[in-house]
Amino acid sequence: MSKMDYYDSSRTAHPLIEEIRALIAYRELVVQFVARAVKTRYKRSLLGVVWTMLNPLLTMLVLTVVFSQLFRIQIENFPVYVLSGQLVWIFFSSTTSAAMGEMLWSGELLKRIYVPKSVFAVAAIGTGLVNLLVSLLPLLAIALVLGVRLTPALFVWPLAVLLLAMFSLGLGLLLAAATVYFADMLPVFNVLLTIWLYATPVIYPPEIIPPQWGWMIRFNPLYYLVEIFRRPLLDGVVPGWDFWLPALGFSLGVLLCGGLVFTSKADEYAYRL
Repeated sequence: MSKMDYYDSSRTAHPLIEEIRALIAYRELVVQFVARAVKTRYKRSLLGVVWTMLNPLLTMLVLTVVFSQLFRIQIENFPVYVLSGQLVWIFFSSTTSAAMGEMLWSGELLKRIYVPKSVFAVAAIGTGLVNLLVSLLPLLAIALVLGVRLTPALFVWPLAVLLLAMFSLGLGLLLAAATVYFADMLPVFNVLLTIWLYATPVIYPPEIIPPQWGWMIRFNPLYYLVEIFRRPLLDGVVPGWDFWLPALGFSLGVLLCGGLVFTSKADEYAYRL
């Protein structure tokens, strides 16, 4: 009697595990997508990579004039306060929006060849990390010009950026999955981003928020992610566990939730786009 092999679906790995394995196998493709995105962004730009540094600087200048002069908000080294929070926000908003957009526009590619469906969201995070790294140069330069003392507390920056990337990837996967079924999610999310920005102490101190609106800060993941990035530079101290634990909890929770939701319907994306 010949030996026969049977396919046992109960022995296959969870879709999330399979997606992670596929991403590892296609890691060179992720690198290519990141390189393409960076090159495309600056290919026809007169300022090139300088724009990555100039854009947040100009925005910081406007916000500094408006909030420190017109609104009389007094924060020591206010330009550094604004720019550090702004860089976190730019990373978050650009990567999540890119994860949605790339997923929406990838329909033809997914129908022709196999690629891990999450490759677009992961590539968006990689592109965001490159842009953030470049943007750190003007942030540190302004800090030094204003007399901010750089301390060993900055060595926690990689961990702060890692948690930010995890949260952004998780939310990006959730939104990308929703975009497959509801194409209007992208413009709707852009509106929500504006609301979320003003609900986060990026350009104003959290102390000005009335007590009855305190929940807006406590349940806002971006508040903790901004603070663990900002305080090591601005105050020269490592934030306490009351900031790190919520940041870790939100980041892990959203990443796990996003990964599970995204991979649960991944087989349907190609013919729904």
